[in-house]
Amino acid sequence: MKLDQYSREALEKLNSELTQHLELAQGNRMALDLSRGKPAPDQLDLAAPLDQPLQSYIASDGTDARNYGSLRGLPEARALGADLTGVPAENLIATGNSSLFLMYIASQTALNQGLWGDKRRWSRTATPKFLTPVPGYDRHFTMSETLGIEMINIPMTDSGPDMARAEELVRQDPDIKGIWCVPKYANPTGCIYSPETVQRMAMLPATSAADDFVVFWDNAYAAHDFTFPRAPLTDLYQAALEAGTEDHVLLFGSTSKITYASGGVSFVGASDSVLDTLEKHLSVMLIGPDKVSQLRHARFLGGRLEEHMAEHAKLLTPKFDLVEQILSTELGDLDIASWTHPSGGYFVSLDVTPGTATEIIDTAREAGLALTPAGATFPYGRDPDDKNIRIAPTFATLEDLQLALELLTLCVKLVTARRLLEASADLEE
Repeated sequence: MKLDQYSREALEKLNSELTQHLELAQGNRMALDLSRGKPAPDQLDLAAPLDQPLQSYIASDGTDARNYGSLRGLPEARALGADLTGVPAENLIATGNSSLFLMYIASQTALNQGLWGDKRRWSRTATPKFLTPVPGYDRHFTMSETLGIEMINIPMTDSGPDMARAEELVRQDPDIKGIWCVPKYANPTGCIYSPETVQRMAMLPATSAADDFVVFWDNAYAAHDFTFPRAPLTDLYQAALEAGTEDHVLLFGSTSKITYASGGVSFVGASDSVLDTLEKHLSVMLIGPDKVSQLRHARFLGGRLEEHMAEHAKLLTPKFDLVEQILSTELGDLDIASWTHPSGGYFVSLDVTPGTATEIIDTAREAGLALTPAGATFPYGRDPDDKNIRIAPTFATLEDLQLALELLTLCVKLVTARRLLEASADLEE
């Protein structure tokens, strides 16, 4: 039965029972955490062969990986990046472990120096703006805010951002300089951008009123499928070549959740001219990337990326199955929440009754469960409906995950029941 169809007496009884369960959970002093999408130790152990000594440090082009140089990365590292991202190896830079670092460098370059070797730069606009699909990735929002870039929300759909809205906005406002995208297993909804969305995204710079508009394509979960062969994602770079917008797309990826989060390889893909600009900017800060790490990754993952990710899937699938099972069992018949059903990636997006997410997260925290703060999946930490909760199941053990989800669903039911009782009391008055 739907919760809003409960009688007042039934709601009061439920509230009493749930409150007792919550007090018991608080007394148990649990320390549960579903706040960040981190690989679990058993996932990290899958990359243990990286720790074995290399038999040779000489790369395929003769480069000694232990020395300076090769700012664009080793050829075999870029080939690995091509397998991961779909961008041709010659259009990639491979560097250290953080694609977020590359996004920041690219944003800063576009803002202050420009990406095109001419006078175009975002700082010539008093208030540059970015489109931000929501719910979305909090670190994208933090980066934009830090750089002084205003953010404009675009609703997410099951097939990606609302492209009609995005197209309308970029045609009207030349101050809009870009859009953030997580195109496969989007953070946090887990959707995959449809072929039509990708094609329209490739055309977006051509329809923009700004001549320095850039699509930031953060394909962080490109290989993070639960079933194989990998689910397809339409090739943005090829679509941009066909649309003539290749100078206005930047594509990012990394091995951070494939091998070691702290010691992987990251990639940025772009046209030749834009890569030249980024390389020039990077050369001020770096004499060369960690090529030993690149060589380890290329030799470990080369030709077997899918095989390696299938081992990750064996560890992650039971956790996401458990999320689906508990959410369905505890909330499915009450009509007080909805959630996504991803077939890959790192997150589940839970929408609760508008106006209750903050209280649910606070109540869970008091009982020992850490969740991503309310509003984190929206720019400036403001969810206008206060309804979205991001669930990150990957790091917890199955036992802890079950306890955490049971506590979370308890809090969802308790807070919603209390709101319904309050509304009922208001009506009686």
